[in-house]
Amino acid sequence: MKTIDRWWIPLAALVLSGCSGERSESPYVPSVCLTQPVALGDETTRTYSGVVSAAHEVNLGFKTAGQLARIHVTEGDYVRRGQLLAELDDADYRLAVEALQIQYDQLQDEVERTKRLFEQRSVSANDYEKAQAGLRQLGVQLQVNRNKLDYTKLYAPTDGYVQQVNFSPAEMVNTGTALLSLLDVSRMEVEVDIPAGEYLQRDRFTHFTCRAAGVEGEVPMRLSGILPKADGNQLYHLTLAFAAQLDRQLTAGMNVEVRITSTDTVSRRRLAIPLKALFLAGDVPCVWVLGADSTVHRRAVVLDNTDARGRAVVIDGLNAEEQIVRAGVSALDEGMKVRVVAEPSQTNVGGLL
Repeated sequence: MKTIDRWWIPLAALVLSGCSGERSESPYVPSVCLTQPVALGDETTRTYSGVVSAAHEVNLGFKTAGQLARIHVTEGDYVRRGQLLAELDDADYRLAVEALQIQYDQLQDEVERTKRLFEQRSVSANDYEKAQAGLRQLGVQLQVNRNKLDYTKLYAPTDGYVQQVNFSPAEMVNTGTALLSLLDVSRMEVEVDIPAGEYLQRDRFTHFTCRAAGVEGEVPMRLSGILPKADGNQLYHLTLAFAAQLDRQLTAGMNVEVRITSTDTVSRRRLAIPLKALFLAGDVPCVWVLGADSTVHRRAVVLDNTDARGRAVVIDGLNAEEQIVRAGVSALDEGMKVRVVAEPSQTNVGGLL
């Protein structure tokens, strides 16, 4: 009876061994979520505040001294190049020119007579040369006084606005004293301060534009110069010139928005990935790359700074066509087969539909 009662023991052992063998043939396959690197743009545009200013301010004064007779402009007037701005009393200068003109005419007649005598050999060559030299010297003095007479009138050297008038008629002014200041509007520019980080990438600047309130569209600009010295706030002064015809609505002192576009020479290799896709193999940052056979492989990458959205920026080791593991990174080993979990639909949260 005891032998008959135990017939099921070998059978149970056989069944149990078969079940355990089945479990050993089905290894654990982890589930992962994937993502694809995002290629960063070739160009970056940054916006700064700028101010429209005249290319330069001209301080105008007479080239000779005298008493102011007339001032033909007032502050705020727009003047054209060559327009008469002010005059000195020129009475004394006219008299000086007239006196020298009389002397010159008289000496010129004497030189003509000396010439005829020299041709008749009645005057030595030395005397004739002295007469000619005296005439030339007097002619130079006459021209100097004519110039001084011309200098009693002050003309605008360029188009612009009269910014300030420093004297009134009947006042005495000296040579070179600034009678008025002229705001040169024939060439306007925009001044803007940029931070040190932008200054260090100045060789990557591609184009510039500015926009002002009330002015339609963006105005193209070109780089005029950068002052290679930072101010107390560690800002660098940049000057932009207008690349096209200046809009009359843009005036000196107006605030504008300056847009500076720069390009990155290595932008084609710069890819953005989530920070949680990274892990360290020793001291080397790595990611898991999905292969065609659903296995993952460790890939070392070279990182740059994070981008504006907080993503890690990869400059070497990946390409934009590859897929990497975004979630489940810590549970993986080299060559492990994985199961890809689809991303949940944004319009079917919870899978209710």
